[in-house]
Amino acid sequence: MFNFSFDKRIIYVILGLMVIRTIYQYATVEGALLALVLTIPGVLIAITFHEFAHAFVADKLGDDTPRRQGRLNLNPLSHIDPVGFFMLIFAHFGWGKPVEINPTNFNRKRSMSAQEAIVALAGPVMNLIIAIVLTIILFAINAFASTFVFTTVGMLICLTLQMAISVNIGLGVFNLIPLPPLDGSKILIHFLPYNAKTWFENNTQLFYVIFIVLWITNLISYIISPVIGVVSNGIYAMVSALFGIF
Repeated sequence: MFNFSFDKRIIYVILGLMVIRTIYQYATVEGALLALVLTIPGVLIAITFHEFAHAFVADKLGDDTPRRQGRLNLNPLSHIDPVGFFMLIFAHFGWGKPVEINPTNFNRKRSMSAQEAIVALAGPVMNLIIAIVLTIILFAINAFASTFVFTTVGMLICLTLQMAISVNIGLGVFNLIPLPPLDGSKILIHFLPYNAKTWFENNTQLFYVIFIVLWITNLISYIISPVIGVVSNGIYAMVSALFGIF
């Protein structure tokens, strides 16, 4: 077993410095501050629906823990973690308030491991569904209200939708990375053989460190950016075909 401990205050200091750097960049680049403001609705939607999906699926599988903790709603206040919210806006990495589950409450229609993986998958899948729905709305506005698009309000709405689509795709793909504390790690564990699963669980702190290093060095963006690009292009192509735009 890999034993490693670190002071979380150091992490918060690093995160704080990254936030300051990002704010400076927004303040010095023309139009960046407006982009920051227009990102907020997308962040609220992405985090709220992501965590709600975890809670909803866990509840459907027989675990009433999220229901008892008041997580089966779409009120952002139930799901937003203040630090994670601002980190997602300023440092492009963030989190919501984790949905607590008790796997022993799950029904026995599938293995406990499989149901944990399903609950974990629900969040990213919800983000991708939201991205598709918002893309359809964006295309509908452009197709049926083309004059409105060129007004100031219309342009702001379309930009907000584009930001929300980007945030939801980014959060969905990001959370599928198979490293703790992301949802992808819980999905991966289900498919690992027993020995590999035991090793993975015993070395969770090591994977936390790997995740933090990848993020701080920005290597993680090089890993997921191509995937985000493929998913984004796929969604836009699918919706374009739906509207008969080729």
